[in-house]
Amino acid sequence: MAISSNSLKSGRDYPGNWTQFLQWFPDDNACLQFLEHLRWPSGFVCPRCLKLSKPYHLTRGRMMCPICRYQGTVTAGTLFEKSRTPLTNWFAAAWYITNEKHGVSALGLQRLLGLGSYQTAWTMLHRYRRAMVNPSRGKLSGFVEVDETYVGGSDKAKTRAPCAQSKKSIVAIAVEIKKPKGFGRIRLKRIEAATQVQLHSFIQETIEPGSVVQTDGSSAYHRIHELGYERNKLVQLGSKEPAHETLVGVHRVASLLKRWILGTHQGSVGHEHLDSYLDEYAFRFNRRASNSRGLLFYRLLEQAVVTPPVSYENIKKR
Repeated sequence: MAISSNSLKSGRDYPGNWTQFLQWFPDDNACLQFLEHLRWPSGFVCPRCLKLSKPYHLTRGRMMCPICRYQGTVTAGTLFEKSRTPLTNWFAAAWYITNEKHGVSALGLQRLLGLGSYQTAWTMLHRYRRAMVNPSRGKLSGFVEVDETYVGGSDKAKTRAPCAQSKKSIVAIAVEIKKPKGFGRIRLKRIEAATQVQLHSFIQETIEPGSVVQTDGSSAYHRIHELGYERNKLVQLGSKEPAHETLVGVHRVASLLKRWILGTHQGSVGHEHLDSYLDEYAFRFNRRASNSRGLLFYRLLEQAVVTPPVSYENIKKR
C-alpha cells in the first residue's frame, strides 16, 4: 500500500535535490537498500512462505528467508529484474525523467548517462513508462469531458475510422473539468475506431458511474445513460461556438499532447508504442502541480518495485 504523500518528507524519505540524490545513492548497494524499503515498508515478507521476518543478507545482493530458506533478490519480479545496467543508472534515469517537466527522449537519456547503446536507454524509458500507471488509481468523477483526437501521420482526411493505410492513431481523451475553471486529472487511450463499443468501454474504464459526461453530438455516445452516466451533449454542427470553446478541456489536452510528442520525441512515436507514451503524458499532466520533484521520483520507484519486468524483445513486439 502506498504511503500517503502527507506523511512523506523531503530529505528524510526521498532526496530533495540533485546534491542530496548523489549523497543518498553513491553505489548499487545504497540503491538496493532503498528498493528494499520501498518493496517491504513494514519489513521483509518472503515471496515463498509469505512470513514476515528479518532476512539474511548474502553476497551479490541476495537475501535469504530465515524461516523457509528461500533465496532471492530485491529486484526479482520488479522492473529492474535481470538488467545488466547498474542500479545507479536506473535511479539517475528515474530522477531525470521526473525532474524534466516536458519529458526526455531515449537519445537524451543515453547522452546524459553515457550509456553504451541507444537500445539500453530506449528500453529503460519504456520500462519506466510501464510503471507510470497505478492499477489501483481512482476513476475520474464529477464533470468529465470526453472526445477523440488523431495523433501521428500526415493524412488530411478526418474520419471516425482511418483506413488501413493511414498512419494516424485515434486517441480517446477524458478530462475532469473543475468549477469555476481549471482541469483535474486526465485519461488517455488508443482505440482502433471511434465506435460506440470502444468509446463506451473507455468511459466505463476511466469514469465513475454517476458522473456527468460532456460530449459532442456523435451517435457513438448515445445510450451512455444506460451505463449509469448523465450525458451533456453539445451539438457542434451549426453552432456559433467553435469546438475548442465548448469542449475546452479535451481540445486543450489534445493540443498539448501533440505538441509534446512533436517537441520531445520529434513526432517519432510508433503506433504500436503509442499507449506507453500516452501513459507517460497522463502521468506528467496529472502531477503538473506537484512542487516536489523528489516526491515524483519516490512514487515512480514505488511503482517500479511492483511492476513486472519486460524484455527489449517483448517491448518491440507490442
